[in-house]
Amino acid sequence: MTLSRLFVTEIYRDAIGSAELNADLLDAAKMLAKEDKAGRAWCKEHGYQGYTSYSSLDDLPQRATCFDQLVRVMKPHIETFAGQLQLDLRGKRVKLDNIWVNVLDPGGSHTGHIHPHCVLSGTYYVRVPDGASSLKFEDPRLPMMMAAPAPREDADEEHRRFVYAAPKAGDLLLWESWLRHEVPPNRASSARVSVSFNYRL
Repeated sequence: MTLSRLFVTEIYRDAIGSAELNADLLDAAKMLAKEDKAGRAWCKEHGYQGYTSYSSLDDLPQRATCFDQLVRVMKPHIETFAGQLQLDLRGKRVKLDNIWVNVLDPGGSHTGHIHPHCVLSGTYYVRVPDGASSLKFEDPRLPMMMAAPAPREDADEEHRRFVYAAPKAGDLLLWESWLRHEVPPNRASSARVSVSFNYRL
């Protein structure tokens, strides 16, 4: 008997940060949350509990050196992951498309979504207080499972319909942009701070 594992969904994770970088990113996130009126207005209009620069700022690496430093630190990890996925990039490299800050207040969440028109997506975690949200990944085959029974409660992670990745400050998580994911409500007593981004060809 042989057992094949097909159609693998891979998540890349590594601890890449430093206390100094995280301190600088946290200061920058606080400054942006205070000064970015357009971003705060977007958050209020869309019910985002906290602050995100997603819709308002597209120049973070030029705005603060700590974001440029983060992009440089991430670069070899992005390239390694793209190689691990065995993507046919036709001689091209993936390049940063956009990058934004997330300051998720207690009780805040981010509903399930994908990142269209991109190749790789990810998040770098700046501050993760006790009780902060994990990142929830959804099995991409879920809409086609019809009458398939749910996995047992003790099923291995690779057989579950949803997988929760509990990050720590300094962690980098990468995944393919078509993978649906969400952030459940933040149960911490303080904000969870992260930097998210997309890469495209």
